[in-house]
Amino acid sequence: MASHPFAVPNFRAYWVARLAATLGQMAMVIVIGWQVYDIARQTMTVKEASFQLGLIGVAQFLPLLVLSLFAGWVADRIDRRWIARGALTLEAFCALSLAWLTYSHTISLPALFGIAALLGVARAFASPALGALAPNLVPKAILPTAIALSSLSWQAGTVIGPAMGGYLYAAADWLAYAVAGALFLLSLLMLMLISPVPRSARKFEGSPWVQMVDGLHYVRRNRLVLGAISLDLFAVLLGGATAMLPVYARDILQVGSEGLGHLRAAPALGAVVTAIFFSWRPLKTEVGKKMLAAVGLFGVATVVFGLSAPLLVPALGPSAIGHDFAPAVLLSLAALFVLGAADMVSVYVRQSLIQLYTPDEMRGRVGAVSTLFISGSNELGEAESGFLAALIGPVAAVVGGGVGAVLVTILWAKLFPELRRARTFDPPANLEIPPKEMTT
Repeated sequence: MASHPFAVPNFRAYWVARLAATLGQMAMVIVIGWQVYDIARQTMTVKEASFQLGLIGVAQFLPLLVLSLFAGWVADRIDRRWIARGALTLEAFCALSLAWLTYSHTISLPALFGIAALLGVARAFASPALGALAPNLVPKAILPTAIALSSLSWQAGTVIGPAMGGYLYAAADWLAYAVAGALFLLSLLMLMLISPVPRSARKFEGSPWVQMVDGLHYVRRNRLVLGAISLDLFAVLLGGATAMLPVYARDILQVGSEGLGHLRAAPALGAVVTAIFFSWRPLKTEVGKKMLAAVGLFGVATVVFGLSAPLLVPALGPSAIGHDFAPAVLLSLAALFVLGAADMVSVYVRQSLIQLYTPDEMRGRVGAVSTLFISGSNELGEAESGFLAALIGPVAAVVGGGVGAVLVTILWAKLFPELRRARTFDPPANLEIPPKEMTT
């Protein structure tokens, strides 16, 4: 029997596939945001262009909102490999279409909004299928390690992808999309290498609609899972500093598209350093308390980032911004580094708890609910930040969001004592679906 997930060929192919797909997705997210803001600023004010950033978040979230329950139900009934393969094919089409439109100088706001919505459709199906596939690929004895590695590949792609997208866009505006398309094709190839995998006995009761909403019912009844998912939703929804990076790069720190790559690289570096540390010394004790502390630190780092330029420019003058080594830029990079490291801790703990405390026959549907919450925090967080920035300005929106994330962490620590009491990743010996009469 394999002693490590990477000793299993199917898992190796899966890990590369998930990393490549996430890198491509996140590279596109940052470039789409930059292009929307840049095109809008040609004819709009900062606040009006920020509002467009909010709308692009809505365009990506609405397909997830509409399709997530159905996608989770499909992931529990159909071969998860083929669901992910189909979704990646659509994502590759979107990336290569944007590459061509940008290369031919025919890119426009309607095209960006339309393709962003198509990406939302693809992600609605890909996320629960890929998330639920990992536990089917390895023996149960090494399942916790496999889930942790799967979470790390997703998080690493989440933070490295945007930085990569920013640098590639600075080199050539179409290049980020072309590389994203190549990554999606690589991911598709890796998934084609995964052989058929065994599935646990599936128990489906009631109509298709009842089965679809069972994922919601399970999350509601399992307070540990509910607390972990909802904490991310509200903390990141409020503390969405990364959604404002195009505004900070162009108009506040004044470092341009190349500086945008640096700003996105900072949380990526923080997350990678943390991931390397976990590969050497994985978390084993007091995992719930550490997750709560990490989310609180995420909020504090968001506040520091938001205030970097407003605090230093009055004191130091114009030299505080405008180039890579300006004091306000360096402080922003340090805050984003800490933000990325804290986010990696949170995601590592949260995803491991959710997967390990969910029976296999429910993983697709619970994964869909988790995807909906995560996308709610990301895409709706972008929308909230964009709309709020249009009302009160980008700096106030970022700082207020960071304060909100800290307050949410304190509140969740009291509302969900199960999070504080989660000492290890070990699930119950006989994990079962909580009875439907059990309430929160």
